[in-house]
Parts: sequence; structure tokens; C-alpha cells
Amino acid sequence: MSPIEKEIIRRKLLIIAENLKALESIKNMTREEYISDIYKRKAAERLLQELIEAAIDINSHLIVQTGNATPDDYYESFIKVGELKIISADLAEKLAPSAGLRNRLVHEYDLLDHSLVLEAVKMAEELYPEYIKEIETFISGRI
Repeated sequence: MSPIEKEIIRRKLLIIAENLKALESIKNMTREEYISDIYKRKAAERLLQELIEAAIDINSHLIVQTGNATPDDYYESFIKVGELKIISADLAEKLAPSAGLRNRLVHEYDLLDHSLVLEAVKMAEELYPEYIKEIETFISGRI
């Protein structure tokens, strides 16, 4: 993997990290506080969308860079990075449903269950720091 490609991946990891930091003020909100604050809701939705899309971009890039076919869908991109041992299979399985959340945020924004989005913020805060760490470990071990 060339240094330029590593820098692209690290730039995407930085997006994930920055969005996680921005979500910190939301994760501890009560359901009622969250639902009543349209600005926090919209911010959470956009931050989650960007965070997940950055991870999907990383997944797809690494899958192709390691000589594999482009995944059929976003969900599969998470599963495949687990199968390829780019990240742990357990983490990949836990993160894969975030692809569906991304699709709902983009295409079904008018039908969102705000409670589920708030739970997704908590899930992202729990799982995506590990994703960042495992991706960084993987790319750091590559020449």
C-alpha cells in the first residue's frame, strides 16, 4: 500500500474520530431531550451518516487494495473486512448493521425513529473507536 493510500485512509479515520467527538454531547442526552432538540437530532443524523460513509469508503478501498472484488453492498463491506482479518470478525459483525442505518439516514430521513438514532450514537461511541484502532493497526503493518 503506498503512503498516499495510507494518508487517504487516515484522513477518513480522522473524519470518523472528529464525528465521534462531536457526538459526545449527544450520547448522554435523555430520549426526551434528544427528541425535543431538532438541531441535535439533525446534527446526530449527519454526523452518523458521514462517519459510516467514511468507514464504508475505507472498507471498500482496503478490500480492493488487498486484491479482492468490490463488495456487493455496504453491509457486505463490513463483513468482508472481517473475513479478510483487516478488523476482527466480531467487530465487523457488530458494525455491519450501521450500513443499514446509513441507508435509512439518507433515504428514509422522514421515517426515522429518533430513539433508534440516539441508540446508534451510543453504539458508534462504543464500536467505532475500536474500528479506528484496528484499521490503523492494519495499515501500519503494511509497507
